[in-house]
Amino acid sequence: MAGEARLGVIGVGIMGGFHADCLREGKVKGARLAAVCDLRPERLARFEGVKKYEDSGKMLRSGDVDAVIIATPHYFHTTIGIDAFESGIHVLTEKPISVHKADCERLIAAHKKTKLVFSAMHQMRSSPFHQKVKQMVSSGELGEIRRMNWLLTDWFRSDAYYASSEWRATWAGEGGGVLLNQCPHNLDILAWIFGMPKRVTGFCEFGRFHDIEVEDSVTAYLEFPNGSTGLFVTTTGEAPGTSRLEIAGDRGKLVAENYQDEISFFRNEIPTSEFCRTTKEMFDPPPTWSIKIPAHHGGGHREITQNFVDSILHGTPLLINGGEGINAVELANAIIYSSLTGKPVDMPLDGAAYEAKLKELIAKSTKTKKVKEISVTDVKGSFHK
Repeated sequence: MAGEARLGVIGVGIMGGFHADCLREGKVKGARLAAVCDLRPERLARFEGVKKYEDSGKMLRSGDVDAVIIATPHYFHTTIGIDAFESGIHVLTEKPISVHKADCERLIAAHKKTKLVFSAMHQMRSSPFHQKVKQMVSSGELGEIRRMNWLLTDWFRSDAYYASSEWRATWAGEGGGVLLNQCPHNLDILAWIFGMPKRVTGFCEFGRFHDIEVEDSVTAYLEFPNGSTGLFVTTTGEAPGTSRLEIAGDRGKLVAENYQDEISFFRNEIPTSEFCRTTKEMFDPPPTWSIKIPAHHGGGHREITQNFVDSILHGTPLLINGGEGINAVELANAIIYSSLTGKPVDMPLDGAAYEAKLKELIAKSTKTKKVKEISVTDVKGSFHK
């Protein structure tokens, strides 16, 4: 395709509205906001001069759009995405690409029948900071990875946030809590840099800090194929929060903390394994160099959308192929499943078993919500660098 890509946004609530405004303001080159869709007509009213739909199927088959950004509640990412592919429409879906692994597989299977562009809004992939961390790990600069810890307690959300929509923080509406809403970004980066673990043990607390039925406090222990281990800790109920990624390898340690625009690298002069075998000292570790590596935080939603449009128009390689979004979902599912069953989960996760467990949670849910309509004019506070 050459020229201009006509984009539609399906779901123009908080995030969808942000994407639509970005397109309407001309912040994505080669793209035009051609249509918007939402079940609530009052959300559509402000988009003057743009085609408006209350039915996503009608938009997809209207001939008005070449591609769509899907920003609906999570379960609809799968059904609308499949409908889009079957209608010949390119898809960029908000995270997570689906609620559970089995639905991810259905969405990916539908895409494989086409030659359409499929991407996911995992915008942390576009950050030079995370790209640098990945490069250091992949290049072997740290040597074989022994351990990774990621402390992510800066995803604070208030009761007002959870009360803003009836679907939020419910098994039936969202399919989970912090792991399905905030942490898909981090879980995607984790899988991208380290690969998928071979076993997951999850410890979730459901509604510890908020009056919700899903997880808002999580600790997960990860075991990787090479014998390295990982610890992943997150919550939406802690303030002030911390973001600290620590990666220990045979040749040193990397620390990235609280969105500083540098990486601390403690470089062993001699790899730990070699020093351990050859030193005559009983207590002293190998000598190290302390190095500060500039790596600025940047990138974001617009960069992912621009990359998506460039792929449609010019065949530019995607920063994230939509099918890769299954990794973050599978990790989230496995952590929750392990916590619910009280047992470690061997990977790959049995998607059908988890889908059945999720349906059981939905059937047994007795939680009711009082929804409070809240006007949000600036969503930037929800973004991490």
